[in-house]
Amino acid sequence: MNKINQILQEWPKGTVITTEWLHEKGISRQLADSYKKSGWLESYGMGAYKRPNDKITWAGALYTLQEIGGFSIHIGGKSALEKHGLGHYIRRSNKEKVVLWKKPEERLPRWFTKQQWDEDLDIRSANLFEPEGDLTTTELDGLKLNVSVAEQAILEYLYDVPKREGWDEANYLMEGLVSLRPAVLQPLLEHCTSIKVKRLFLYLAGQQQHPWLKRLDVSKVELGKGKRQIIKGGTLNKKYQITVPEVEREDR
Repeated sequence: MNKINQILQEWPKGTVITTEWLHEKGISRQLADSYKKSGWLESYGMGAYKRPNDKITWAGALYTLQEIGGFSIHIGGKSALEKHGLGHYIRRSNKEKVVLWKKPEERLPRWFTKQQWDEDLDIRSANLFEPEGDLTTTELDGLKLNVSVAEQAILEYLYDVPKREGWDEANYLMEGLVSLRPAVLQPLLEHCTSIKVKRLFLYLAGQQQHPWLKRLDVSKVELGKGKRQIIKGGTLNKKYQITVPEVEREDR
């Protein structure tokens, strides 16, 4: 009983624990099965447990992936901007959409991927920053979760323009980003692996004429060569060699 009591003390409510985590605490599968039969634990998919009668939200499951599983998955893109209070122009839908980012090589456990969540989890996989990006934490359901800083979140958002995210919304979002931090932006732009994202970000920032843009050293940002088509049938912006809607004024 002492072992299960210790487990319960260390285990945040509303989250999941795994057989691997229990093993690290000295709990074998056989002992875990015994706790399950005794009503201390309840199965939550393959290799995972929850407290009996505990409701697991996507936030609680994400906490487990981050804190116990060590996964890179985090709240990113549009959802991260919302968490930072910068999503005023984001269109709402009936079912909340949560954008999560992870590394492509990471395979998420079935206990997470096979669950039916109340929210629409949209998991994006890309190595957008090398060696790494910039995360902070946000509190949700009493749990601290990893989330992209605002500067990284807008770059993640632009990665999905125009296939998953809209051009007009990107403009509106960028218009509201008056307080981005150049000291945070600079290394992110230098470490960003997407030429398209960097060019698009600098173009939109120039359109909005944000003061922080002048404090960036663009000469250190690799912008590649050649043209990039962002908007099919659009007009070519000569400065950044990207196609933009014809209605956009040219940033020379």
